[in-house]
Amino acid sequence: MYVAVKGGERAIEASWRLLDKARRGDTAQPELSVAQIREQMRLAVARVMTEGSVYDEELAALAIKQAAGDLVEAIFLLRAYRTTLPRFGYTCAIDTGRMELQRRISATFKDVPGGQMLGATYDYTQRLLDFALLAEHQAEHQPDKLQPVPAAPSTRTTVSAARTQTMPRVVSLLNAEGLIEQEAPRADAPEPGDLSREPLSMPADRPTRLQNLTRADEGFLLSLGYATQRGYAHSHPFAGEIRFGQVTVEMEVAELGFPIELGDIEITECQMINQFAGSTTVPPTFTQGYGFAFGHSERKVMAMALVDRALRAEELGETIHAPTQDPEFVLYHSDNVEASGFIQHLKLPHYVDFQSELELVRRLRAVHAQADDALPEEDAA
Repeated sequence: MYVAVKGGERAIEASWRLLDKARRGDTAQPELSVAQIREQMRLAVARVMTEGSVYDEELAALAIKQAAGDLVEAIFLLRAYRTTLPRFGYTCAIDTGRMELQRRISATFKDVPGGQMLGATYDYTQRLLDFALLAEHQAEHQPDKLQPVPAAPSTRTTVSAARTQTMPRVVSLLNAEGLIEQEAPRADAPEPGDLSREPLSMPADRPTRLQNLTRADEGFLLSLGYATQRGYAHSHPFAGEIRFGQVTVEMEVAELGFPIELGDIEITECQMINQFAGSTTVPPTFTQGYGFAFGHSERKVMAMALVDRALRAEELGETIHAPTQDPEFVLYHSDNVEASGFIQHLKLPHYVDFQSELELVRRLRAVHAQADDALPEEDAA
């Protein structure tokens, strides 16, 4: 079926050369380095790391450069590389409660322990193009014309000091009154599966669903999260807390008998709070949806938390009436690498398939024409 691909080998090699040329662009312009992408396109790097399931900023930036900015292709590249890496073991569960915060907000309480911490965000900017950015490159090459940098505001000292603090979770305020479900791990809980090594199967428990949603396409989750708020789930959400900062990753080494620190990573976490009417055994209370991602990825974790809560409908005894509450629909269609491959395979030669379809349609049309000719004139009219 795909003999034409083999026969067009030289054409394909020429296509690769054209791709390299197109990716480089105008050679009169400086080449974009991996280091620049890593430092100046951090939100794109965070998405590629999260959905590529590899925490490595340099490799994610390299994938973005190689993919000419196509993030889905970059995720595909990083995930393909991931399959070549040896597995040494599993780290300890990270303690996000001890996160060194760079940003922390809550939409449920104005005054929270430790205070609201706005950090670096687009939330409070006007969506207007900043044409001053067009002149930055010229200014870098004209140091004598650079304007003096204004002194940093005094509030920076406060923000810097806050980064080293660990702040209690907002949901602890609800926990104190027993108003929200407890999500502490059980001692008898089974070991979670590993979607990077085992295929998805149904029914999927919550740890498996959360793994899937973390790797899921951000745009897909964003649409589903939006749908849950438009009536396609029992959802009336509140952003309990959104955190962004650094956490320490540890790994237990059997020979040592105690965990050792491997380093710090940046993560974003979201706890979304929803109402729950209760049941015959559980009084009315609040429930949670959870989102987690590498790097600074607030939109992703918020959407993930909304979808996570919607997928808990059966567990909470709610009526399932929307696709957002159907684990098979959501989980089997969330992966952009799989979806991209399935869609883009349509570009490959399907000559034999189409010729058989074409012949079938021709025969059906011939039969249809013969049937029309056999009708009396008045019936045909």
